[in-house]
Amino acid sequence: MSIDAPPTEPASAPWGRDLLVLAVLFAVLLGLQLGSAPLANPDESRYAEIPREMVATGDWVTPRLNGVVYFEKPPLVYWVGAVLQEVFGANDWAMRAIPAGFGLAGILLTYAAARRLHGRTAGLLAAGGLGTSLLFFALSRVLLLDMPVAVLMSATLFCFLLGVREAPGARRRWLFYGLYASAALATLAKGLIGFLLTGAVMFLWLLVFNQWRRLLPLYLPTGLLLFAAIAVPWHVLAAQRNPQWAQFYFVHEHWERFTTTAHGRAEPWWYFGPVLLAGFFPWTGFLWPVLRERLKGGWTAARGANADAWFLALWAGFILLFFSKSQSKLIPYILPVFPPLAVLLGAWLAGIVAGQSTERLRWPLRIFGFFAGILGAALLIAALRPGTIRPEEIRLAVRDNAIPGAVILITGGVASVWFSRNRGVREALAAVAVTAAGFYAAVATAQDDFARSDTRSLAAYTMARIQPGDRIYHYRGFFHDFVFYARREVGTVAWKDELEIDIDPAAPASGRFVDEPEFRRQWAGPQRLWVVARREEAEPLFRDASFQFQLLAETRNHVLFSNRP
Repeated sequence: MSIDAPPTEPASAPWGRDLLVLAVLFAVLLGLQLGSAPLANPDESRYAEIPREMVATGDWVTPRLNGVVYFEKPPLVYWVGAVLQEVFGANDWAMRAIPAGFGLAGILLTYAAARRLHGRTAGLLAAGGLGTSLLFFALSRVLLLDMPVAVLMSATLFCFLLGVREAPGARRRWLFYGLYASAALATLAKGLIGFLLTGAVMFLWLLVFNQWRRLLPLYLPTGLLLFAAIAVPWHVLAAQRNPQWAQFYFVHEHWERFTTTAHGRAEPWWYFGPVLLAGFFPWTGFLWPVLRERLKGGWTAARGANADAWFLALWAGFILLFFSKSQSKLIPYILPVFPPLAVLLGAWLAGIVAGQSTERLRWPLRIFGFFAGILGAALLIAALRPGTIRPEEIRLAVRDNAIPGAVILITGGVASVWFSRNRGVREALAAVAVTAAGFYAAVATAQDDFARSDTRSLAAYTMARIQPGDRIYHYRGFFHDFVFYARREVGTVAWKDELEIDIDPAAPASGRFVDEPEFRRQWAGPQRLWVVARREEAEPLFRDASFQFQLLAETRNHVLFSNRP
């Protein structure tokens, strides 16, 4: 049997039961307190507001933000959000259910792929490793596009890897159709990387490791038709309805984002190394032995019995290097490397579990225990020592949750090492996973205690009192969350933020986007204005004796004021 062949297991091995148990456990973990905190500004609120405007306008082709065309990303996540808003309403929980749902799908997908490749134990361990890795858990609870595209790209590459292992027939055909469909959906989720990056990984593996003989049949004509039927219609409609769309979408958002620093997200080339190491916690210490042992055998094994493991490593390595080369870097970009690493982890751990030898786990568990202890101690110091977290009210608010989190980390770090010496492999690994899950649960419970820079309360105050004919402005800023919670478009003063006013002819014509002199003129006029501003931007206005205003409401970072009582 080759190193990549799944071990023999009973035909009655419970796929359905495993999937159900994993789904319930991780749905509880990912869904804990999911809608308790307001949507973060700007990212989460942006990706909630665009679907809200789709529902309000009935236009599901042209995304809009604050009534202005928004061409930065394709619409799949907006469509999902719009459907959820139609069913559950425009609320925080429904919007964060998008990344949580995709995250859960990614965990189940990783289980299925790892089980098919290496057996049931590897599948369970891979799913547990992915679901309890820090970055994957965190991004499963934040409304961004990265979790959906990472899961869809993973589906594409898992379908390919499983497909080339199959003999010609129905199963191979459906796996390749899954490849084409998921690549198309990934393209609709975040653009051309959905098929370019996955296509590059597949091509490089075939080329470098000489796996061409495994490629056929790949059902190319019908597969391309399926891909085109899913991915092409929106692109065509968007181009037809918006002449300016193609240049902005293909050149500005794809080519310039990768090759220039125009988007202001430049970081050093090594940026994603620490991100990966921290994001794979609590399994960081396992990475080196996993890669060393799973990829052993050198070039001969890479072209033969170990080719599938090298595919997973190439997948992770290529995406890591691609985004390291890019001039635009953000932490979530490398999320697609986590599923293949989780499969490699699960396969390695499954071998250890089968052998019941804890010697190979000695240093990985020690590393986990060390960093769990360091993190736990840091939490205790931050929670108990005045001045470590500012303002002081935030420290006091999170103290009651930080202490249990610290205790969980320290206890779990010690327990995992103790179990490996006195109980066994399963108990030690369970201690690592339970420690991570318990710590994440404590963090999720505490998230509403953190003071956020949100304007939800100001939006509620305004909408309870605003009258027809009144105008709302955001002064020297644009607060995405206000628009979502107010369910209303606003104007801006001397500020366009990421609003694509320059490429939307209707935006300047609306009269909602004004400069400082025009704002002063309207302020002195008969129409009532409601204005939201950051404190630091409003203070110069308030110090101007000629500027008469009524302060209506305020938060720690924002104020709401008007030219009328």
